[in-house]
Parts: sequence; C-alpha cells; structure tokens
Amino acid sequence: MKQNKKKVALIAGSQGVIGLNLIKHLSTQDDWEIIGLSRRGGVSTDKVRHIAVDLLDPKDTYQKLSGLSRVTHLFYTAYQDKPTWAELVEPNVSMLVNAVNAIEKVADKLQHISLMQGYKVYGAHLGPFKTPARETDGEHMPPEFNVDQQKFLEQCQQNKSWSWSAIRPSVVGGFGLGNPMNLAMVIAVYASMSKELGIPLRFPGKPGAYDKLLEMTDADLLAKATVWAATNPNCANQAFNINNGDLFRWNDMWPKFARYFEMEIAPPLPMLLNVIMADKEKLWNEMVEKHHLAPHTYQEVSSWIFGDFVFAWDYDMIADGSKARRFGFHEFVDTEKMFYDIFDDLRDRKVIP
Repeated sequence: MKQNKKKVALIAGSQGVIGLNLIKHLSTQDDWEIIGLSRRGGVSTDKVRHIAVDLLDPKDTYQKLSGLSRVTHLFYTAYQDKPTWAELVEPNVSMLVNAVNAIEKVADKLQHISLMQGYKVYGAHLGPFKTPARETDGEHMPPEFNVDQQKFLEQCQQNKSWSWSAIRPSVVGGFGLGNPMNLAMVIAVYASMSKELGIPLRFPGKPGAYDKLLEMTDADLLAKATVWAATNPNCANQAFNINNGDLFRWNDMWPKFARYFEMEIAPPLPMLLNVIMADKEKLWNEMVEKHHLAPHTYQEVSSWIFGDFVFAWDYDMIADGSKARRFGFHEFVDTEKMFYDIFDDLRDRKVIP
C-alpha cells in the first residue's frame, strides 16, 4: 500500500513546555516533518529543523517563513508575557497574525492551524467563574488575547481550504526551563529549598485555595490531543477543553508532595513566593554546588509569579473535558503520578537534588 506524503508541522513557540512536548510527540511519528519557530532558535537535528524568528516583526517573520512552502499544519503555542491583561493583547495577537499571514502566502497545501488557548477564555483568571466550564460558555468582558486570537482565525478561515482548532488546557505539567508558567517547577524548587533550610513544607497560597477543586493537563497528553484535533476532520473549526480527567485539592495533594520530598508537613501559611523567595539566589547557588546540580541559574528555575497566581485561586478551577471524549479522544493521565514523574525527571536532569 502506498504511503501518504509526510505532513509538515510548523510549531511556533517550540522552546516552551507545550512546544517542546509537541515536538517530542511528533518525533515519534514517521509521517511528520517538524520545523520549530522561536525567538532564540535551537539546535537542528535529523528530526527537527529550528528557525530563529521574531514573530513580532512582520518582515522578519515573512523572510524566515518564505521558504516553508510545504507546511501543512501550523501549531501555534507562542506566548509573550506582559504585566497586565490589557498589555498581553497586542503582542500576542500580532504574533499570531504575522505567523498566519506569512505561512498562508507560501504554503498552498496548508490544512490546519492549531491555536493553544486556556481557561482564560472563560474568565478563570478574573475570579470565580462558571464551573465546569464548557466550550459553549458565553464570552466575558475584554481584554482577553485568547478570544481575540480565535476571532482572527475564524475570520481569516472564511472560504479557505484549511481549518482551525482551539485547544484549551488547564495548568500544563511538563519540563521546561526559563518558562514563566511552570507550576511543577515552582513546587519542586520551593520544596527543595525548604528542605535545604530544614523547614517543613507549607502551602503558600490563599487560605481559601487549599480546599478548592483543581485539575491539570499533562504536557504529553496535551501534545497527543493537539495533534489528534489537528488531523481529525470531525474536529475542524472546533474548540476543545483538554485536561487529565481527574480532579484534586491541594489539601490532599500537598501532604503527598511532602512525603515525596521526605519532608515534614506544616499548616498552610499565606505568602507571596515572588516576595519571599526574592533573596534566595545565594541559597540556590550554594545548593547547585553542594548537590552537584546542573548549572542552571536561579532565574531559569524560578516561576514564582505564576506560582502566586495559581495558589491564589480560592475558587474551583475546572472545565468539562467531555467534548473531546465525545469526538473520539479518550486518553487520560493520573495527576498525582504526573507530578511524581515530573519531579523524578527534574532529579534525573540534576535540576533539583
């Protein structure tokens, strides 16, 4: 039987947690060629070609993408962090617009554009929202760049041969250094430094956050779901919540973390990690030398602002993932095991003791 021609994936944001795991997953598939886009580029291999590009610059974007005529799938996972919700809109919408405009001009066999979103679409970042959130829920007061990005794709797709999908994970768990949104790294480094100081492990979030329902999205599971939606015709022009499939509360999970790190547990104590951990770089450098860790800087392993953001959720943070199951995606991940696997991986990589 004659094999189909290879699909060509263009991954924007290829150095982030989501992009890296998407590359890892696609690399296991024989029918994909992979091209990664990021600001700092990367080392190309026989599996992946990396291109350094400034997606904020339309000229640079068009120049760097002008030779990519064989791209069939654009996976957009790029993100630029800003201090306020309003400031997030312009750069993050512009990067998507520049990437789509550039690839549309040259890739006449483009089949699909996959957009990575999140629960901010439902207003989850603003305060208590309707849970479980569903893909059909109404919009909330702007600004919100995820919503604007999807509206751009919907308008751009009119009368085109390609389709789009919007993937909405919860907090993503996976490996990635220097990432502003890495909760597992926050927990692992915070626990390791607490242990080094000889103090018990305390939940640092808001008092009301300790017993609320949450869920996570494993980065490998997310990669599989993203590719599934991008290659399944039934998923064309649809949004999907993607989560592990189970729920947890910090008051149950936190003592398990303490046992994993062989620490004592103590009652929660509200504190802003971005403030309380600001003077700990010297301690981290001492730990790197003492435990022969990989020479990562304190900045590379710190995502304290994101930790403060997540640990402040004193309301349920859950979305209904049944639509993806109804459309045919049935994989799931045990969240507790996911955390342990990430912690094990950080130890294997000598990121933490």
